[in-house]
Amino acid sequence: MKRIENNMRFKMRIVNGPDAKEDYIPASVPGSVYNDLLNAGMIDDPYYRDNENFALELMKNDFEYKGEFNVNADDLAASDEVILRFNGLDTLADITLNGKALASADNMHRTWEYSVKELLLPGVNKLVILFHSPVRFIQEEFEKDPAILGTEDAMRGFPKIRKGHYMFGWDWGPRLPDAGIWKDIELLQVKKARFTRVYLRQSFNADLSNVTLRAEVSLEGPLTDGLKTLVSVIDPGGKTAVDRHDISKESEISIPDPLLWWPNGLGGQPLYTVITELVDEAGEVCDKCEKRIGLRKLEMSTKKDEFGSEFAHVINNVKFFAMGADYIPEDNILPRCNKERTRNLLKQCADAHFNCIRVWGGGLYPSDDFYDACDELGLVVWQDFMFACANYRLTRDFEENILAELRDNIRRLYHHPSLGLWCGNNEMEMFVDKGEWGAKNEIKSDYVKMYEYLLPRLLETEDPDRFYWPASPSCGGGFDDPNSPDRGDVHYWDVWHGNKPFTEYRKFYFRYLSEFGFQSFPSIKTIEEFTLPKDRNVFSYVMEKHQRNASANGKIMNYMEQTFLYPTTLDTLIYASQLLQAEAIRYGVEHFRRNRGRCMGTVYWQLNDCWPVASWSSIDYYGRWKALHYYAKRFFAPFMVSCEEEGLLTQNMNVNAEPYEVKKSVRLNVSNETMKARNATVEWELINENDEVIKKDSINVDVDAMSSKWLDVVMLPDASLYQDHVSYRLIENGEAVSQGSVLFCPPKHFDFSDPELTVKVENDEITVFAKHYAKSVEIRNASDDLILSDNFFDMEKGERKVKILKGDPAGLEVRSVYSIR
Repeated sequence: MKRIENNMRFKMRIVNGPDAKEDYIPASVPGSVYNDLLNAGMIDDPYYRDNENFALELMKNDFEYKGEFNVNADDLAASDEVILRFNGLDTLADITLNGKALASADNMHRTWEYSVKELLLPGVNKLVILFHSPVRFIQEEFEKDPAILGTEDAMRGFPKIRKGHYMFGWDWGPRLPDAGIWKDIELLQVKKARFTRVYLRQSFNADLSNVTLRAEVSLEGPLTDGLKTLVSVIDPGGKTAVDRHDISKESEISIPDPLLWWPNGLGGQPLYTVITELVDEAGEVCDKCEKRIGLRKLEMSTKKDEFGSEFAHVINNVKFFAMGADYIPEDNILPRCNKERTRNLLKQCADAHFNCIRVWGGGLYPSDDFYDACDELGLVVWQDFMFACANYRLTRDFEENILAELRDNIRRLYHHPSLGLWCGNNEMEMFVDKGEWGAKNEIKSDYVKMYEYLLPRLLETEDPDRFYWPASPSCGGGFDDPNSPDRGDVHYWDVWHGNKPFTEYRKFYFRYLSEFGFQSFPSIKTIEEFTLPKDRNVFSYVMEKHQRNASANGKIMNYMEQTFLYPTTLDTLIYASQLLQAEAIRYGVEHFRRNRGRCMGTVYWQLNDCWPVASWSSIDYYGRWKALHYYAKRFFAPFMVSCEEEGLLTQNMNVNAEPYEVKKSVRLNVSNETMKARNATVEWELINENDEVIKKDSINVDVDAMSSKWLDVVMLPDASLYQDHVSYRLIENGEAVSQGSVLFCPPKHFDFSDPELTVKVENDEITVFAKHYAKSVEIRNASDDLILSDNFFDMEKGERKVKILKGDPAGLEVRSVYSIR
């Protein structure tokens, strides 16, 4: 099978609605309605101020795409079959080819293929695709069946259409349900037959010194007899390890001494290329499938233990602690996404020591570029199927539609070594169990049929070697306490939604935390992109349009009141909000890493944004790192020291409480998420308001590979609550590889001296000078787009050097918690 070059050309117009037009505008494929209208100057950017409102109204229209393409008569004659493949249609589409109705599509997540040889003409062919309004459709469907509900943050009726749910709004996203031809269209020439499935199974001997590959193939076409399948394997160095092995004669292929694929931080990511060819009796290649694979044994352990049941990734017989974040679609206007943008985002995850990433189920199945990058960077992917926070009615049509959707995406993605597990849905077991959104008995029955029967049964055929988990969170299904702290994975939101203090994390020992988060505002430079000066108040109309969690601004201010002095400018408020977010997640991650073994994963909500917004992200829409991403680089460091302090935050923060003896102590812990034992020195110092060390210690520690180690509790009864702090660091080979500091009171009550921060730039290095202790030191340039080796860090009196990784250090500013006032 080969792609026929056809030079498709498209134009688009608005039809069948209040904004219908006679004239066409140029259209891009891949592309979208919003993107084409933006390019034609017909709409303003939907992300600016409240332009979203107008853009949403436009989607009450239908949209007609008209295209032409050329077909060579010789290509037609030489084909036994011609396939017209639509890799992505968003979403409700009627397709006409050369004036004849071809088909209708109704699922954004599917690949649609049609045999069209008899309909094609030599020369010019005409293709018309009519996209129906997704807004009108869900409104009509909701009126027919109002019992099918979902999250109130999205538009009513959204579960009734197989389209990225987030497009209809979420508590971090706008209501911009775009439409159009969002992926390539291909014209494919088939000679005799083609592959429809090439599945490569791996099995290892006990010590992983030999891997056996077995290829399972499925064929489709008019002439499948007399064909053979040949498999070649190219090793990571480009050498042919296996040359055109005929699997019809011997199904298994042995590869001795394989170069194993490992997650980020545990080893390399060598990739083999496997070429599978379908060859006829004359030796002509009828079809060819080329995939990159990694040789690895990747499993999940759920075995019972003294606490319940563990939930841990196991790579090449090694259990590792998952460190990552939840990924949402990178944009609401999908043509703005590209390979470079995706890889850059994921590279910044690897740079912050992520070893995994969870693809959330309310968005889209990621592109091949996403998975290629994860393969190369060592990011193990938790892949949700695209069901989230909604009820679904399991009709026969819906069943057939979703099974085709899943089959398409499983077959597209299952060769990737980074694909760690499939998960049935996001939060539905938990919410259906509670009867949320009208989940009565019929819906509960349909839920079990979908996620505990249909999906796992499909995977038994399509991807039997991959772990399947029915929901997130879950204990394994059956509505058996799906958010239990002792089994499976957990979504924990009492810190944030429940208004609990950061220290609340320390009351729990979850087995695997796949969602927990805290909001912050994006950079002032990001806010300037979507506001006028008059909008720049967090309670203004425009700012609240870009804050989709209804009570979130109040929550931020509530936590701020508990933590910092009142910030008197918007810019300072933004800075303080980002520190709140970073500190909240740090409290959680460090606690769970200290309890490695019982807990085996922390995946925070969320990595990224799909538009400029106040949200839970650690990298904002324009790629600016919030404080959280720098904190993540430190709290996900493979070799890290952390401190469990006791002070007012863990006891009673009420300044008017009846006087009591405050327990003041520190207990340090060293986490070693590497494959080798480490020897290092832990140093700590109790420092007063005059920057004088009044107590200190140095402890030599040996830490086993893939473990954490507690040091003894140090009681500090004489420490001043409001003037003394503890500074600590982990020294290896004479270098501080991890460090931090803790207070015994909220920062708002600590007696900071003005650190009088200054900076100096020399080549790619910035030196920060402080005359006194400074907490959460931020360095930024005029455009606030620097990426540094470290930022938002604590420092003692003296100097600290950081490297410039990206950006121009023009117009540098520096501030610390002392500046919040």
